[in-house]
Amino acid sequence: MEIPTKSPDGSERSPQSKELVTSDTGSTLCMSSRSESMWTSASRSKWDIYHKPVIVVSVGAAIFLFGVVITSLSCVLTKNKNVYKMTGPAFLSLGLMLLVCGLVWIPIIRKKQKQRQKSQFLQSLKSFFFNR
Repeated sequence: MEIPTKSPDGSERSPQSKELVTSDTGSTLCMSSRSESMWTSASRSKWDIYHKPVIVVSVGAAIFLFGVVITSLSCVLTKNKNVYKMTGPAFLSLGLMLLVCGLVWIPIIRKKQKQRQKSQFLQSLKSFFFNR
């Protein structure tokens, strides 16, 4: 006769219950999904879809303009000229990088939205024809 093993919480388990490990995979997949729109069919507004790239573009444009101002100050002012010459191009490049990343992000989101609409349309067609 086998002796039931004790689990970490102190309750006894039989060897058969060791094999039956419960899995929370389904619930963790739903909770850890990156886009909730896949699980819910509620339509989202344009701001909900595009708010991140718009913020990145806005911040990038602001940093780029700040870099332009600092770089132009190096031409006008003679005091601290080396500081302006070093920090101006840094802000220019950082702002330009964020601006371009945000502008590239917008067409990517549009393409994903079109693919998602096509996918939902094909799923509805498939369910219409095969669930009769």
